[in-house]
Amino acid sequence: MRAAHLLRRPVGLAGFGLLVIVLSVAALGPILWGDRATAVDTGNLLAGPSAEHWIGTDNLGRDLFSRVLVATRLSIVLALGATAISIVLGLVLGAAPMLAGPRLGRLVTWAVNVLVAFPGLLLVLFFAVVFGVGERGAAFAVGLAGAPSFARLCHTLIAGISERDYIAAARIAGVSRLRILRRHVLPNIAEPLIVNATMSAGGVLLSFAGLSFLGLGVQAPSYDWGKLMQDGLNGIYTNPLAALGPGFAVIVAGLAFNLTGEALAAAFGLGDVPGTARRSRIRTAAGQTLAPAVTGPAVTGPAVTAPVEGTILSVDDLRVTIAGAGNPIHAVRGVTFAVRDGEAVGVVGESGSGKSMTALAVAGLLEEPIRVEAGHLAFAGEDLLAAADSASLRKRLGTSLAVVFQDPMTSFNPVHRVGPQLAEVSRFHQGLSRKAAFARAVDRLRAVRIREPARRARQHPFEFSGGMRQRAMIGMGLMGTPRLIIADEPTTALDVTVQQQVLGLLAEVRRDTGAALLLISHDVSVVTDVCDRVLVMYAGRIVEELPARGLRTLARHPYTRALVAAVPDMETDLTRPLAVIPGLPVDPAHVPAGCAFAARCPLADDRCRSVEPVLEADTAGNRVACHKAGQPLPARTEEVTA
Repeated sequence: MRAAHLLRRPVGLAGFGLLVIVLSVAALGPILWGDRATAVDTGNLLAGPSAEHWIGTDNLGRDLFSRVLVATRLSIVLALGATAISIVLGLVLGAAPMLAGPRLGRLVTWAVNVLVAFPGLLLVLFFAVVFGVGERGAAFAVGLAGAPSFARLCHTLIAGISERDYIAAARIAGVSRLRILRRHVLPNIAEPLIVNATMSAGGVLLSFAGLSFLGLGVQAPSYDWGKLMQDGLNGIYTNPLAALGPGFAVIVAGLAFNLTGEALAAAFGLGDVPGTARRSRIRTAAGQTLAPAVTGPAVTGPAVTAPVEGTILSVDDLRVTIAGAGNPIHAVRGVTFAVRDGEAVGVVGESGSGKSMTALAVAGLLEEPIRVEAGHLAFAGEDLLAAADSASLRKRLGTSLAVVFQDPMTSFNPVHRVGPQLAEVSRFHQGLSRKAAFARAVDRLRAVRIREPARRARQHPFEFSGGMRQRAMIGMGLMGTPRLIIADEPTTALDVTVQQQVLGLLAEVRRDTGAALLLISHDVSVVTDVCDRVLVMYAGRIVEELPARGLRTLARHPYTRALVAAVPDMETDLTRPLAVIPGLPVDPAHVPAGCAFAARCPLADDRCRSVEPVLEADTAGNRVACHKAGQPLPARTEEVTA
């Protein structure tokens, strides 16, 4: 389809046609015109254009037109070789932050930025002197000089997808950085790299011709277009075609590469390619969607004792801080909770309340400069803080904890089929063969109620509907034997019917596997239907914890009651405005003293604005952090804003 679209455009047709001609001459030139290009005619030295010699002869009487045609091969080979050097080295430098870690990566990026600031011609001349004259030295000189621009492009493209859910999931599953780069990153940035390389080849060709023209490139007896231009310069006034002929060849070849690159950019929908290629949404992976990476951000905390028996997840005093140029952002501030085996716990709150950051911190999916700290953080009896670098723990998390991300389209790599992406989990963590792992992937798709699973497993993610992709995501989590499923707003962007199906599927999975569920949602009605307990978060803290079935009747915090009231039901009076929570959520970079909700709370007084309430439990075990817990709200607030 794209090839047909490419050839339908005048630019594409012209560029591709010229490129085919240039490459054909490069391949056949020495065979068809090699003898004529080397035949010496001492009786016809430095002759001008004629019917026999279209652009004249050189100082040995050799036909210049034939030599231009024969020189095409060496000129193109050297240009493509130098471009390959630029791409490979640029890719290594651009991927340094992913392969070598953020510290060394920042150093490499700084060096690349410095090199990009230098004019390309100066870099070419510098490296040409370093590597010496000759075609090999020129190839390295031009290739190294072009590497910084490719490195910056690669860094931009890789940074655009390195935070995608499937990349994080691949890390969780224990996939090596090199394999992540090869399998999940490169296929997704290949299009803009190919387009950029095609367009850059024309410039590389010109650079090579320039080096040979200056005497720093190809040396006699070999010759390329630049060498032929140098030889023809001496007779420029008597036979200008001797120099202009190879120059015209450089222009034609350069146009062929540039026009083809422009057409590819349009065909792939990349717009202005050089340096601005857009990231494709991509993803993938390796078991990916699964388990928490224990390798991520700086996670600190004291040694802890074993969790309470029957508890699958134990979190105490969890704090997540994002460093920045200004005030640090305290995304999560001292969160403490536990999830028991087989239990479903919901986490609700407005956007920005810290729900997803809490889940990502628990799963180990946060990296520097985000800092995660906790007094206690344990999963299935394993201390995540003490064993953050343990390969065995990463493997256990890759099979025992499943993560279902918010956007299923971003959790699958669009360049790979669904089945192999699911199968990668079993191949890495269960030691299954490719065939056995694929068979299990088909079985897991069947388990999540996807029809014709064998056929669907061979399809790409874009061939799935939104609901089917979310089901496949859950199936990926079931490739192992999960004891805890973290579902981060799994019904977002799905219609009501599909939402109900996904929630029903999660309930079935819990019933069949006995797994616990940590459900993140901004929809109070969802957690009420699915969960056993609810944690209500505001400004990075848990402000209330209570049974899900009593969310509407037992809520004591004004914020919880406001969330409940803001959800319309069948009895909502349609003649009146919908209930809303007044004001705006707190800026996590500037959390005020006292209760963070005080500015929006109708019950707040001076004590609320100065003293932060402590999260305390009542006799029934429900917790609330409010100085005015349970007090009646003003009638107007009850009716309009509560």
